[in-house]
Amino acid sequence: MKDEIGIKERIKEANTVALERMRLSRPILIDIKCAKDILPQMKKNSIFHAGPPIDWERMCGPLRGAIVGTMIFEGLATTWNDAVKLIRQGGVEFSSNHDHEAVGPMAGVISPSLPILVVKDQSNGKVCFARFVENRVQFGQFDKESVNVLRFWSERISQLLGKAIRKSKGIDLKPIMARALHMGDELHNRPAAGTLLFESIILPHLLGVCSPNDVREVTKYLSENDIFFLCISMAACKAITKAAHGIKYSTLVTVMARNGTNFGIKVSGLGNDWFVGKANMIEGLYFPGYGPEDANPDIGDSAITETAGIGAFALAGSPAILALIGGTAEDAIRYTYEMRKITNSLNDTFTLPIINFQGTATGIDIRKVMRTGITPVIDTAMAHKQAGGGYIGAGLVKAPLEPFKNALHAYGRRYKLV
Repeated sequence: MKDEIGIKERIKEANTVALERMRLSRPILIDIKCAKDILPQMKKNSIFHAGPPIDWERMCGPLRGAIVGTMIFEGLATTWNDAVKLIRQGGVEFSSNHDHEAVGPMAGVISPSLPILVVKDQSNGKVCFARFVENRVQFGQFDKESVNVLRFWSERISQLLGKAIRKSKGIDLKPIMARALHMGDELHNRPAAGTLLFESIILPHLLGVCSPNDVREVTKYLSENDIFFLCISMAACKAITKAAHGIKYSTLVTVMARNGTNFGIKVSGLGNDWFVGKANMIEGLYFPGYGPEDANPDIGDSAITETAGIGAFALAGSPAILALIGGTAEDAIRYTYEMRKITNSLNDTFTLPIINFQGTATGIDIRKVMRTGITPVIDTAMAHKQAGGGYIGAGLVKAPLEPFKNALHAYGRRYKLV
């Protein structure tokens, strides 16, 4: 390798800068807006999705189902066949959420009329976006009831919450996330404490701008949806990792995302290029009547939580999640420590009481992944492999090694190390 000592120093310096930017990042929830009004490249026929870019013919069942459900919601189609015909005629343009600084859970589908969380990083002025709320459509269901739920929170809940968020002048998300971790969340599959904390913060602002009946409707909705804070957590994590992106020589991973077929990453020092491998199967617990033969491979943008140092990287502090995903408390602690072997720092904001308030492992380094052979662990929900099959369980999955290998080879070529 050329200039070996020099390159090591450059990498160390670049990664130090990247980690400091993540540490200083201050994501503030400032609004909920319609996607077509806030996403610059959103067209009337655009559909953004989770994971790296992929065309219709290679999409998995749940992603296809979510797209069809969203097209029905948008009025682009009334049936599955109508939707597929329009897609195959070139009437829909697909692209990755992350290529628009956005994220979405599971299928992650974002379309023009959907409400979008808007998060601004106070430290740098950059804005990120997230699909507002996870629902049945995101698991690939496209029946009338699923689409009607989508309409309900688009036309009612998002409108009322948007008023309250604007009234608040912005909600600082890192303190909520830090407290939620101390209350047993890992902020990926278990954001229950985060939802309660958010509800307590938004309630006074709701009372200031909404009627008593509207306040009752929103609080009832939040009290029945423990998973609500997930998309807010994802938006915050996207802002945190975006702060570390685009630093020359940095080897830190700033995106991990899955589309149900491929697993993709982006690396700070490698621009906006995707590095992909085959998405892995999830190991976990299934709902009654389902088993491994029904499951789709790993899917969703929600691995942005692990990329920022929470989710499965914080499993030790969230024993309650094991009832959903399987495993033991010892496993959770082991994973939390194991992730230190592939990262460059301990988080100064996201700390865990169970390990003496030490920070979670943060700053995934492609060099360390390849050196150790250890890949990031992710806790996630499972979708049925057939479109319309829905939510069938949850578990743990390891990222494939191939994207990290491809990224490291590209790094060598980019910086002329080979």
